[in-house]
Amino acid sequence: MRVVVDGHACEVAPGASVLDAVRAAGLTLPTLCHDDRLRPVGSCRTCLVRVGGNVAAACVTPASEDTPVEAAGEELDALREDAVRLLVSALPARALAGGRSELAELCASMGITPETAKGAGGRGRDESHPYVHLDRDLCIACGRCVRMCADTQGAFALTLVGRGAETVVAPGGGGSWAESDCVSCGGCVDTCPTGAIHQPGLPPGACASRALPEAAVTTRTTCGYCAVGCSLDVVAEDGRVLAVLPGRDGPVNRGAACVKGRFAHGYLRADDRLTEPLLRRDGRLEPVSWAQAIDHVARGLNAAIAAGGPDSIAAISSARATNEENYLIQKFMRTVIGTNNIDNCSRLCHAPSAAGLTASFGLAGGTDSFDDIERADCLLVVGANPVEAHPVVGARLLQRALNGATLVVADPRAVGLAGYADIHLRPRPGTNVALCHGIAHVLLDEGLVDEEFLRERAAGLAELTETVKRYPPPVAAEVTGVPEADLVAAARSYGRARCPAIFYGLGVTEHLHGTDGVRSLANLAILRGAVGTSRGLGVFPLRGQNNVQGASDMGALPDSLPGYRKVAEPEARALAESVWGVPVPDRAGLRIPQMFDAARAGRLRALWIIGEDVCSTDPDSNRVAAALDACPLVIAQELFPSATTGHADVVLPAASWLEKDGTFVNFDRRFQRVRAAARPPGRARTDFEIVHALAAALGADLGCPTPAAALDECARTSPHFTGLSHERLDREGALPWPCPPPGGDARGKLYTDRFATPDGRAHLAAAPYLPPGEQPDDEYPLLLITGRRLEHYNSGSMTRRTDDLRLAPTDHLDVHPDDAARHRLADGRPVTVESRRGRARLTVRIGTQTEPGQLFCAIHFPDSNVNALTSDHADTATSCPEYKVTAVRISPG
Repeated sequence: MRVVVDGHACEVAPGASVLDAVRAAGLTLPTLCHDDRLRPVGSCRTCLVRVGGNVAAACVTPASEDTPVEAAGEELDALREDAVRLLVSALPARALAGGRSELAELCASMGITPETAKGAGGRGRDESHPYVHLDRDLCIACGRCVRMCADTQGAFALTLVGRGAETVVAPGGGGSWAESDCVSCGGCVDTCPTGAIHQPGLPPGACASRALPEAAVTTRTTCGYCAVGCSLDVVAEDGRVLAVLPGRDGPVNRGAACVKGRFAHGYLRADDRLTEPLLRRDGRLEPVSWAQAIDHVARGLNAAIAAGGPDSIAAISSARATNEENYLIQKFMRTVIGTNNIDNCSRLCHAPSAAGLTASFGLAGGTDSFDDIERADCLLVVGANPVEAHPVVGARLLQRALNGATLVVADPRAVGLAGYADIHLRPRPGTNVALCHGIAHVLLDEGLVDEEFLRERAAGLAELTETVKRYPPPVAAEVTGVPEADLVAAARSYGRARCPAIFYGLGVTEHLHGTDGVRSLANLAILRGAVGTSRGLGVFPLRGQNNVQGASDMGALPDSLPGYRKVAEPEARALAESVWGVPVPDRAGLRIPQMFDAARAGRLRALWIIGEDVCSTDPDSNRVAAALDACPLVIAQELFPSATTGHADVVLPAASWLEKDGTFVNFDRRFQRVRAAARPPGRARTDFEIVHALAAALGADLGCPTPAAALDECARTSPHFTGLSHERLDREGALPWPCPPPGGDARGKLYTDRFATPDGRAHLAAAPYLPPGEQPDDEYPLLLITGRRLEHYNSGSMTRRTDDLRLAPTDHLDVHPDDAARHRLADGRPVTVESRRGRARLTVRIGTQTEPGQLFCAIHFPDSNVNALTSDHADTATSCPEYKVTAVRISPG
């Protein structure tokens, strides 16, 4: 559209505002109430222009080809200055001191001095929150923070209160900021133009992006908490992190962040950070030099090989480490030790995703790009709580729902999105397959399937049809506990949508039949023709740890080389051998549970654990500890002392994600750069450096002297990664795999031509519903579900060493009021939880988030001993533990 501004024509998109046109003409206007990420409101009147002869706010006035715009001129400049002076006159002089806010900079450009600010102040502060402080005297009631909280984050935690000049922002509910529904994303801090909402530790009244020392260095990196893959700008001075700001142009987060990525970096300088190697002598861990530690490990590995062969050694790689580190670790195990005994924590969470998605579609990753989420008109969210576990994704899904997309949530608990769902299905834990088969039955019975897609691009329809005949809505309702009408409504919503999308999490995978659960969900997308076409966004597995996708992509698996090429296949081994120059073992190695079994049986003589507190996070933790005690050599590579380091013979201090270079892969298969913004403390080293040192001590040269060289080498081991390099990522930004050489199509959306299965078709799965490994009985009458909460991450080793602990100082056991009454439990009082394997002590929180007969607690506080309760039942295909169904009993005290 052609718009004339001050006599000059410029082009803007249809629907653009006058502000857009003025900017397109190369001019600037003050915009104190405007943020490009938010809907405009035109409340501050500082962007006044003349449109067709009338004075109007540019931000809320539509541009028109027929109406010329006047933006420059003394009269308009005076009107805008008067608007700013009026705002400033109600503020105290300190509002303009230091020039470190958007308002202060604007005043300086207009020649408005602090003397103009004559407000008496005295409206008070709210400093109850550890990360967000409010100075009411600096608030101009622009509403940007309120809109950011509502329109972008969906938290609705802020409001404007008061009248006229006394209007200020306040947390909703009338209490303090810390007591409000604030999710600590920091969006209000980022958008506030006056510094009224600011970050503690920065000068009062200063905006975060303007308040940092001139000597500070900003480094763009990728968040190392969950697998959303948020781009972050880390500001550091002299190697110490001062602040973390969300990347405005981040490909996934688009300027958003969560409490962990934005604020939870204080652990970097925690008092108990491991800063030097430790060696166990006479039962105690004592500091030693790196040379001593590496020599001890090398001698122990050689002794293990001499006594039991290469397969008596195993390694658990890290989903928190970079791709390059995981690549190097698996290469070390295969080429230096000579074993495929390498695994990573995807075994405990998303191994069923890799197996199920591969069987259904051909590749072990999500089918589409999250960039396309704005096209989705039906969101089916199953066994996931993205509002807490993946907050940036959760916020975007909520916004889609608020903007008209149908939201169907399937989860036993009333998780964050459930309160906004059009339909909330609450299946009994462990009945996902029956639920999906019930939905599939309705899709087939009512003709809500894509017949052409099924005929041309799918296989297994006849078998699935026969299977789901046994799950009509009444039967599925009886098995799952979901009302028949709700199940049918959910099926029709998904079946009638123009562009449906499926998101799922650990509530699908962490079951005895988790792989079947993934495949039964994939069935729904296949039946609808919603994979590889414009008619849907397929299936998104919401990965947990920051690089759980990448660790597996890099081959840190007992049966797979980089790119999921199987070690049992001669062609795959031949390609790896041509790159590495040494033979690759042809027999699959041990999975993590098998490693512990072998240690207890005396067959495993050395176990190297990198970045995992297995004694806290793995199921049936008492048996895990017994396995470590039985193993002659245990090496733990960690940031902090942990339950696992307490059983280790050697502890190696590692660098965190903010202290290393490389790449991560997020939940929708994007490779993104990770860059060091701080220095590791003391003598801590990156995992990359440690692996090289150990290889050298064993007389081996792994090559790959730098992380960049490691990714270059990895690109030669799998066609999926051919086009990847640090240089290309630095130049082009995030890239999904499969990634051909430059000039090829790096596809965010997969399977547009054919599926990656041997026959090129999507494969429907006809697995019947089978019950979970445990059922409640008279002795253990309740079912325990474990998971995550917003403020903490995994075992809490990082977040519990930050001010997140002020937000969530302890864990709770969520109990329904009926169960609380039955078992004589009081809110806020201690409770003992027992299973067939162990006991844990927690604090009761009574509410209706759980159903009667079900309990929920998180895994963030190892001292609670929650994983002493969970069982060794595991997915029959992948050995993923059944964390989501544990039979327990409870008693007060």
